[in-house]
Amino acid sequence: MALRITPSMMHSQMLRNVNNNLSRMDTNQNILSTGKKINRPSDDPVGITYALRYRSELSINEQYQKNIDSAKSFVDHTDTVLSQLSDILQRATELTTQGVNGTNPRTALNAIAQEMGQIYEQAVAIGNDKLSGKSIFNGQITNKDPYTSAGAATEQTDTQKISYQFSAGITIPINVTGDEVFGAANPAPPAAATTPDNLFSVLSGLQNAFATGNQAQAKILMGQLSSRLDKVLDVRAEVGARSNRIDLMDSRLKDLTQNITELDSKTEDADMAETITKLKEDENVYQASLSVGAKIIQPSLLDYLR
Repeated sequence: MALRITPSMMHSQMLRNVNNNLSRMDTNQNILSTGKKINRPSDDPVGITYALRYRSELSINEQYQKNIDSAKSFVDHTDTVLSQLSDILQRATELTTQGVNGTNPRTALNAIAQEMGQIYEQAVAIGNDKLSGKSIFNGQITNKDPYTSAGAATEQTDTQKISYQFSAGITIPINVTGDEVFGAANPAPPAAATTPDNLFSVLSGLQNAFATGNQAQAKILMGQLSSRLDKVLDVRAEVGARSNRIDLMDSRLKDLTQNITELDSKTEDADMAETITKLKEDENVYQASLSVGAKIIQPSLLDYLR
């Protein structure tokens, strides 16, 4: 028995086809407006799992990049401050060498003592240096100055490290402590010094030695000053090595981020030229279906009455 095709069946089928064409056109319009071929999990269930994984990795790398930027700023600033400290220690060495030669008049020794006092004050200022309001030489206690002008030689700084994570399993300390740079604290006088080359003890000792004309004591302190300068240069070399490693981590992270971004783009981003072409095709099909549908629905009650 042949199936009888009724006008109602034709109308229903025509509406389904028109709606399907409209749905395809809407999908491509959505892709074109967002630039993404995956806008819902149902668009590509497998692709969305990769896309979410790439997004997660990019988010983590973004935080690592912030850590690297912050660490580079801190380490570069520390290197600059250590360079300034090296300069004043070089000047202190020159003054000490000049002062212990035994041919200086009393006025010259007094002038050296006065300048040595200024170097001491500058060393204390460097020890209290801050970056963004945080002390760079006081370990993890960054909200407090580690030294005072009156008792810098006897003051203990915090020795904890500030470490940043730059990748999974890779953590690097970015700070150096005051003890590493200036020497561990000595007990208050008259107790004997436990760190002979503590920078503040040496500088104040040189100031007193030249002020009193005690060149023998100045010669002893000259060796301790040289020892402390060598240690400052060693610390600066360590800071430079950290800076180089952070630069390498920065370059690696940027390359990794670029690779993941490209993979994510291949997974999520739409081919705009292809999408536009499909959209135009869908528009033509949709208009054609409307034209055909108008002819199918054209008969009215008057047509049947005639």
